Amino acid sequence: MISRYALATAALLAFATPSMAGQTMAPEGANVYIVSPAHGAQVSSPVTVVFGLDGMGVAPAGVEKDKTGHHHLLINTGMPALDEPIPSDEKHRHFGGGQTQVTIELPPGEHTLQLLVGDHNHVPHKPPIASQQITITVK
Repeated sequence: MISRYALATAALLAFATPSMAGQTMAPEGANVYIVSPAHGAQVSSPVTVVFGLDGMGVAPAGVEKDKTGHHHLLINTGMPALDEPIPSDEKHRHFGGGQTQVTIELPPGEHTLQLLVGDHNHVPHKPPIASQQITITVK
C-alpha cells in the first residue's frame, strides 16, 4: 500500500516547475558582462569590478521574480556545476544583495574574472548567463 506521504511527494514532483527543479529558464537575449576592468588591463589592488547586465533585472537571492537573478564573480576558476547552487568561497563570490560592483584585494600577478548569474537559489539559469572570462594583471 502506498502512503499518503508518497502520493503527495509524487504529485509535487509531477507538477514541479522548472524553478522548483533548479532550472530557471534564462530570459531570451540576457547578457552579463564585466564593464571594468577591461580584458588585459594592468591594475593596482584593490580592484573595483563593475558588473553589467542586459535583458533581465537584478533581484536579491531568495526573491523569486520572473526574468531576474543576481551576480556571482568567479575568480581564478572555471565554471562550476551548472545544475547545482554556485559554491560560496574565495573563488566564487556571491552578490545576493543585488550588488552590481565590488572592490576586491588581489595579490600581484595574473588573474581571471568571470560573471555568472544565479537564480533566487544561486543556481545558474538554463542556459547559463555567463560573461566572457577576462584576464587582468595586478601590479
